[in-house]
Amino acid sequence: MKDFKQSILVSIWFVFLTFPLMAVRVNTTEQVVEWRWMSMVWVAIATFSLSYAWRYLLARKQAKKNEEDISHGKLQLLMEDMGFRYKAMGLLLLLALIFPLVFDTYQNTIMISALIYVVLGLGLNISVGLAGLLDLGYVAFFAVGAYSYALLNHHFGIGFWSILPVGGIFGCLFGVILGFPILRLRGDYLAIVTLGFGMIIKVVLENWSDFTFGPSGIANIDKPGLFGMDMNIDSSTTYIYYIMIALVVFTILITNRLKNSRIGRAWIALREDEIACVAMGIDMARTKLSAYALGAFWAGMVGVLFAAKTTFINPASFTFMESAIILSIVVLGGMGSILGVILGAFILILLPEYLRAFSEYRMLAFGAAMVLMMIFRPQGIISNIRTKYEYKKLTEETEHG
Repeated sequence: MKDFKQSILVSIWFVFLTFPLMAVRVNTTEQVVEWRWMSMVWVAIATFSLSYAWRYLLARKQAKKNEEDISHGKLQLLMEDMGFRYKAMGLLLLLALIFPLVFDTYQNTIMISALIYVVLGLGLNISVGLAGLLDLGYVAFFAVGAYSYALLNHHFGIGFWSILPVGGIFGCLFGVILGFPILRLRGDYLAIVTLGFGMIIKVVLENWSDFTFGPSGIANIDKPGLFGMDMNIDSSTTYIYYIMIALVVFTILITNRLKNSRIGRAWIALREDEIACVAMGIDMARTKLSAYALGAFWAGMVGVLFAAKTTFINPASFTFMESAIILSIVVLGGMGSILGVILGAFILILLPEYLRAFSEYRMLAFGAAMVLMMIFRPQGIISNIRTKYEYKKLTEETEHG
């Protein structure tokens, strides 16, 4: 009853504030004032509904928090089951492989863009999700990989497959270059420096016209080849799609192994408490540099594929908004969670494409979704999944033996 009264008060107050904008309309052609009372009715109904729903969700969240830890819900416990995870991954891989056979070139192109952001999210998940190093200039490594292929292909005619690992290595080197000056920084200071690094890369790309061709960009970049075969647009798009699938699978396998390795445990320890991490004998400099370098490696590699896909790049493709979207993917999906980052990338990249009818309200919906996510599920869609192994059978056999 208390929530009901408060929602009514909020509705009345909001109607009072929006009255001059929503109810009064001056018709300049006929020089009359039109009163739109139905608009105020809809404002009152919408405000009351949203306010009541908001209070209901907050109360439900508090009740659930009092009963049990929200991080151990049914979905979380299910995802911790290794058998279920393997079956789910196998099903997703099967659906991904048959996707181009069912849908047209437009759908394949959209899916390639989503898969590119999956790899970018998984790369940033190393430095942000696992190591806890906030990076607002991650798109700079993406640009390094893309320009590596574009420039080497333009000047020397080097093919896609030769540059694919080189782009990752260049991104890795720039990650080390970024990591050295900021070894002692943390929190807001770290975020500001990484943001500045991303802006520096963009400014260099725009102004070093003799080397990067400036704002004009680089065109006619070669697409990936397949034993010299001539491919039309449809077959080339399908080919790039399967390359992206292979790259995503490779990224998942490597990042999952890194997460459960010794260096991965060091990253997690660094994220939880840097002082305690150093006190336990972990080399902070090596740990931070490895996080930046390995995270940047994937951005550089997928940047090569991005340049090959679009066949044209310029500095406008690597703005701060791209870094913000990649960071939002990691936060929305769940920092440290591989599956969560994949789901976050699909949600943030595919939904705007399929909801173009509401394009005018796209950023409003994006901001509202992030606010709601941070309030009601701050750990993300899928929080960091713990790997559980069963030793019961082995223990019983040992005892009877």
